[in-house]
Amino acid sequence: MKYTQLGRTGLKVSRLTLGTMNFGPQTGEAESHAIMDAALAAGINFFDTANTYGWHENKGRTEEIIGTWFAQGGDRRDKVVLATKVYGNMTPDGVAPWPNHDKLSAVNIRRSVEASLKRLQTDYIDIYQFHHIDRNTPFEEIWQAVDVLVQQGKILYAGSSNFPGYKIAQANELAARRGSYGLVTEQCLYNLAERRAEMEVLPAARDYGLGVIPWSPLHGGLLGGVLKKEVEGSRRASGRAASALADPATRAQVQAYEELLDKHGLHPGEVALAWLLTRPGVTGPIVGPRTAEQLDSAVRAVELKLSKDVLLSLDEIFPGPGPSPEAFAW
Repeated sequence: MKYTQLGRTGLKVSRLTLGTMNFGPQTGEAESHAIMDAALAAGINFFDTANTYGWHENKGRTEEIIGTWFAQGGDRRDKVVLATKVYGNMTPDGVAPWPNHDKLSAVNIRRSVEASLKRLQTDYIDIYQFHHIDRNTPFEEIWQAVDVLVQQGKILYAGSSNFPGYKIAQANELAARRGSYGLVTEQCLYNLAERRAEMEVLPAARDYGLGVIPWSPLHGGLLGGVLKKEVEGSRRASGRAASALADPATRAQVQAYEELLDKHGLHPGEVALAWLLTRPGVTGPIVGPRTAEQLDSAVRAVELKLSKDVLLSLDEIFPGPGPSPEAFAW
């Protein structure tokens, strides 16, 4: 496994981030534990989760599964850089939400940290991430709450998720004025098929020293060889991939993508991850394996070297928007 500095911090993390969203809803506790053990054995030390994972009636279940894994000992907690998130309401579906039990008020941040620590069976969170912007809570209040938690040793760093570039700038400019450390990560949707983050999010992250952790690096399976799997009958597209393939132009792009990689003897899913690892400012994509086999494929991507010809062809098939403001002004 290869490692890199996490943004401007002194923290070293793996070039792959283990996403845990499937733990609970799709992958049982025993297999989830086995995947986390395999990830550590492969050198992956950066784990990402969220308080709402588990979803619906089981919100918090994913954190609980990670917590029971930590409780097994063996230096599991010490070896992991742990990131979780706050924003969504933790009230089970079908129950009327109570005021102040979501978003980023100081009250909810404090409550949510304590609840996550209990579920995770740990006394600190390495990176506490804001899952979305909160238009009603000023950053002065957010940083006041974060600074208290840092002083208490309950969190070490703060990060963002799904923030536009201007909000990254606002958050870190105010943090600097307060003497706070500010955001150190941004977790955004970014992959070959969805490159809008290149316009402003990635430049803002680079300028302010945030490590970028792309989520959905295969775009919901679209970049994982979906058309070939359909022909073979092993799997049909669903969710985001199925919606995207309903567009003839997108289907043609994916067809060209798979044909290109087939010509070079490359696996589409591994190429999609390897491409992200070539992008400036990217710390490591979030991979969410449902099985140990999927984890093995993701690990192979770290060692995959893409030729200049392949990289140029990928840009031709999935052209990015270009830098801003040129992308929308000229």
